[in-house]
Amino acid sequence: MSAPGAQTEQVVLERDDLRRTLRRIAHEIVEKNPGAEGLALVGIHTRGAMLAKRLHVFVGELVGNAVPLGDIDISFYRDDVGARDPGAQPVVHASHLDFDLSGRTVVLVDDVLFTGRTVRAAIDAIFDYGRPARVQLAVLCDRGHRELPFRPDYVGKNLPTSRGQRVNVRLEESDDVDEVTITEGEER
Repeated sequence: MSAPGAQTEQVVLERDDLRRTLRRIAHEIVEKNPGAEGLALVGIHTRGAMLAKRLHVFVGELVGNAVPLGDIDISFYRDDVGARDPGAQPVVHASHLDFDLSGRTVVLVDDVLFTGRTVRAAIDAIFDYGRPARVQLAVLCDRGHRELPFRPDYVGKNLPTSRGQRVNVRLEESDDVDEVTITEGEER
């Protein structure tokens, strides 16, 4: 029996699963964008940028050359910064978009799709840098509970969750382990 308030954690993707999932997403991106001309990957800080780097390698292997890779910080584009933790200052990262977005198919990459607010903020940020021909969305995990009408083009794993659960994406680059877990908690 666990102590009151204790959280249990269920592993839903391990290291090899995560690698296979990203490889599959890369195949889907290449299939949907033949030739990969005009294709670019842009990761949303923090873990989306890490996943975009991994996808960049796989896509490059499939098309035979590197597609442009960038990352974007959305801290100042969020509509819920003050609502999350009043008084807390957002952690701001530099954005790196060292290529012209105009006319490109930009694949936004993020770790978890939840309410859709991060995606909305990322699209706003992208359009401050240029006007892509189209924007596609690749997510490692889609957990549902959308508040805004976004649907990903590429999904690694659908995770039906309750609002009180938390999806944790841990990557070797920042967490010394590759895994996705669901933490059980009290309903928020």
